[in-house]
Amino acid sequence: MPRTRRRSTWAAAAALPLTLGLAACAAPEASAVDDTDWNALSHEELVAQATEEGTVSVYAFTSRIASIESAFEDAYPGIDVVATDISSTELITRLASEHRAGSATADVAYVSDAPVVVSQLLADGVLQQFVPTRVADQLDEQYQSPLVANRLSTKVLMYNEEAYPDGAPVENLWELTDEEWAGKVVLVDPNVRGDYLDLVTEMSLRSDEMADAYADHFGSEIELSDGIEDAGLQFISDLYANDALLVGDTDTVNAAVGTTGQTDPPVGFTSYSDRRDNEDEGWALQVADGVAPSAGIVFPALLGVTANAENPAAARLLIDFMMGDDTATGGPGFDPFYVAGDYPTRGDIEAPAEAVSLEELGAWTIDPEASAERRSQVADFLLTIQ
Repeated sequence: MPRTRRRSTWAAAAALPLTLGLAACAAPEASAVDDTDWNALSHEELVAQATEEGTVSVYAFTSRIASIESAFEDAYPGIDVVATDISSTELITRLASEHRAGSATADVAYVSDAPVVVSQLLADGVLQQFVPTRVADQLDEQYQSPLVANRLSTKVLMYNEEAYPDGAPVENLWELTDEEWAGKVVLVDPNVRGDYLDLVTEMSLRSDEMADAYADHFGSEIELSDGIEDAGLQFISDLYANDALLVGDTDTVNAAVGTTGQTDPPVGFTSYSDRRDNEDEGWALQVADGVAPSAGIVFPALLGVTANAENPAAARLLIDFMMGDDTATGGPGFDPFYVAGDYPTRGDIEAPAEAVSLEELGAWTIDPEASAERRSQVADFLLTIQ
């Protein structure tokens, strides 16, 4: 199998390690400790305190926070939501810098990129856990700690179902390193977006499975190139060498893969839940479930209260709202996430009928702690092959 070094780039972006600057500078002086027993408050008491505060600010990694803003204000008209939609990478950097400076920041963070959240934001005391008592019994421990997760999101292989009506055009990830797929695999540069770095890191952590998939596809055991430590990194090196298209944002991936009317479209790694925009955007995105050894990764969408939040009651009320109500679909607080490709963490919320189950999807669930230990080395490796 040839391993050339050619590669196309659709969007130029600086390839910088994602954790730079998070630990720099001294922490701000400690302020008064909040010793309120928030879970001892009734819902009515929490609403009363939140209404007295009158506002709540949230940083969120998804544009769907705008729908949450509207629904929350309809439910609690005395409270104004100030929502900021930014990527998790930017969100984490902003929270960390504002915390160090002791300046005003959001009350709530809705964030992915769990490895950095665990190793940086929680370790540095930037975020605090709040698990509403009413939903705790419906959440596995892994979705309560260290922060509560209201859903699982994805970065998985997607294809154009209009061009490939019989299903995914590949059965094994290693097919994407064949000449047939040269220049036809799209992903966001992993050194720009944390969730894509988590995807590559998981491939490295699952190197045994990647090696087995190589043998299944090529009929021989993998031989690692000089300077490459494992089969996962070999895959990404070979993918880049096969003219992988690195772009700056997920919407570009979605448009490249999903736009209708194409006869030979690329495939790409993106969010399964973005399929919800097919009709509005003129896309035909579909998930490549069951691809060996994995379609990609599943990771938690985390909710945390910032340290010294200016509106601590409203912050907790917003988190409670985003965990969904007691209906089978989670109600207005969960409605933006009640789509195929988002997986509720609460056991009493039913999955959308048209969704591929987690078992059928076959994606790897990340281990934030293991990823945190490995991802900086993976990021450094990626710089050497670009």
